[in-house]
Amino acid sequence: LKDSIGKSTNPPLYVKDVLKKRFILDTVSIFSTTQFGGVRDSLAYAGKIGKVYGPFDNGRVLVQILDKVNGRYNRVSQIFIDTSIYTVRIADSLANSIMKRVNDGTSSFEDMVMTYSTGNEAANKGDLGWLAEGSMLPPIEQEIRKRKKGEVFKVWTPSGLHILQKTQVPKQDVAAALIMRILL
Repeated sequence: LKDSIGKSTNPPLYVKDVLKKRFILDTVSIFSTTQFGGVRDSLAYAGKIGKVYGPFDNGRVLVQILDKVNGRYNRVSQIFIDTSIYTVRIADSLANSIMKRVNDGTSSFEDMVMTYSTGNEAANKGDLGWLAEGSMLPPIEQEIRKRKKGEVFKVWTPSGLHILQKTQVPKQDVAAALIMRILL
């Protein structure tokens, strides 16, 4: 069954008219190339176009990757200062001190994450991984686009103060995939 679907020139039509099976077409957006929300995200990113995977859901579903689209990703690290814990004035002063220490080389960004971040990014020493453009808060996206690799900068959002470091130059990678779920 998997081979016949994979060899078909028009898989949705083949599944519907020849196999007499129902199917669902899904667009799966990839927000991070390093952390996946489940099997669909993982297949959408790493699966091969045309290949049929599965069965899944106790043998009831096959999944075929029909197409993929590339998009731009940025790799950033973050120290988050929660303004429900710190006042705005203290958060700003702390951020300036952290940025100065990182920029003058007296402390590493990773050490500052472990010491000061109030978010869960400390588990990865601040590394948020490769994040798709459009998946971050708009003020952060705008600043990241302006910055060069290695730059450390701060961005205020309603949730607090983000001290960010752009750790890689942007890359193109799989941003979305069209998949077909075949209901067996």
